[in-house]
Amino acid sequence: MTTELQAFGLIVTAEPYFAVTQPSDVVVMENVIRPDTRGKVDEVQAKYELLKRGQYTMNVDPSQRQGFVIDSKTPLELYEARNAVQMARWAHADQYAKETFPKAENMLARAEDYQRRKVNKKSVVMAAREAVQMAEDSRLIAIRKMEEERLAQERAAAADREARAKAEAEAEARRRADAEAARRIAEAERSEAQAAKREAERAAHDAARMKAEAEQARAAAEAAKAVAVEQQRLLAEQAEQARRKAEEAEKARREAEDEKARLRRELLAQLNMILETRDSARGLIVNMSDVLFDFNKYALRPGAREKLAKISGIVLAHPGLSIEVEGHTDSIGSDSYNQTLSENRAAAVRSYLISQGLKPDSVSSRGFGESMPVAENATGEGRQRNRRVELVVSGEAIGKRFESSRLR
Repeated sequence: MTTELQAFGLIVTAEPYFAVTQPSDVVVMENVIRPDTRGKVDEVQAKYELLKRGQYTMNVDPSQRQGFVIDSKTPLELYEARNAVQMARWAHADQYAKETFPKAENMLARAEDYQRRKVNKKSVVMAAREAVQMAEDSRLIAIRKMEEERLAQERAAAADREARAKAEAEAEARRRADAEAARRIAEAERSEAQAAKREAERAAHDAARMKAEAEQARAAAEAAKAVAVEQQRLLAEQAEQARRKAEEAEKARREAEDEKARLRRELLAQLNMILETRDSARGLIVNMSDVLFDFNKYALRPGAREKLAKISGIVLAHPGLSIEVEGHTDSIGSDSYNQTLSENRAAAVRSYLISQGLKPDSVSSRGFGESMPVAENATGEGRQRNRRVELVVSGEAIGKRFESSRLR
């Protein structure tokens, strides 16, 4: 062929059918410069991406690849349709493109029927071309879904490996903690044994000394008087030691109370950074407003889960603490509805706290409905304050243990 264009290039490839989405590397023809071509000829390195030979049949068992002889009476488009449907089936389109692939098969069957009944060639060609396009679409869908399935399996495998690594790390941490606890217990027992030994030695020494003093007393009255004076002195020393021990015990008690008060203040400050918290005789009361729940529902919103996760982390860092979850509502609605809603919200919070690692026997929940308002229900602001969930944090570690009335 000839052209008036100043620059021209042509590459012809062999494809299984007209609707392929990317040309293959089976190049069957390309242009060359004739010797009598006039003008300057510049060679350029053209870069283009082609599918590797056999890409359309790479997932096919070689025994299934069958050739065929072209019949001049059969339109080429029908052969392309047969080829496209077969390649889509080889690509597992019948499994991964269950909506599109049957349409391609139906259109191919229609084209075959037109050809068999010798309907006009245009109808056969149109049906065959539509079958080709649908088959190619289904093949691409199957390839994409298989790739997505492969990636999903890889992600699942990676998540499984991560979970196993985490479990192994946690097991190692527990093992180290158990070993440390055993070491401390052994050290405490060794210290007690050494103290008992020293006490026995002192007792034996005292017994020997008292025996010598008794013998001296029998020997002379003056010696007996000296022994009595010495005994009085010893009694005075023992009394002084008892007094000092009592003072040390009282000091230790005050220091323990001060530590509990310090921890209580620290815990109050930490909780206040997450949600509004106040100190009370019952413990530290964390207030969750109803905006952390969907309207008139007890499902936790993402913001609520985030705040509860932080609270769980704080409580886990202080062993011995317990939480009483209390649900409250305003006066709008029936008593039974408000009671149920408050119980469900409290239970939802308790379940989430347990999922974050808190022990079930350290978290309880209870609903009070509208029975315990903190503001008047006559105004919107008051009702907003009454719609709440309160977490009562207590325990010996902060100087107060709140006994729950009911655990769930």
